[in-house]
Amino acid sequence: MSGKIFVISSGLFTFAFACCLYYFQVFAYYEESEPLSYLMVGTRTIPVTNYRGIDSSSSGLKLRGCFEVNPSDFVGLPKPEKATPLSAPFWFRCFDHKILQNAIDNEKVNVYLLVKNEKDGIDRIAAVFDSGKAFQWRQLNTKFQD
Repeated sequence: MSGKIFVISSGLFTFAFACCLYYFQVFAYYEESEPLSYLMVGTRTIPVTNYRGIDSSSSGLKLRGCFEVNPSDFVGLPKPEKATPLSAPFWFRCFDHKILQNAIDNEKVNVYLLVKNEKDGIDRIAAVFDSGKAFQWRQLNTKFQD
């Protein structure tokens, strides 16, 4: 009888641990950002509307943002060597990294380097569609990629 109790207890503990781990990975460390009315890019102020964003103090790479801008405000900004948006939690629906990466690969979106080395080894990138729909994220500097 004690073997059954051990196996059942082990299974329940494993299930509870897995649920807690899932919660911490997907929900606990993300916070919704305050709505932004502008982006600072160097000395340039770019007006932003309908901003939704998430970020975390636990990692510099967790920033994701969706917003609308005037695409002409980005003219002349530098381009990153490589743009690779990271995935966002499933509940942050406005940011789909697969669709965004496909648009980047097929050159259907303009990508800009907003801040070089914003945090140690991390750049802030924006992708702007001709329609004005835009996204931002942080990624490792190209010297740390590959």
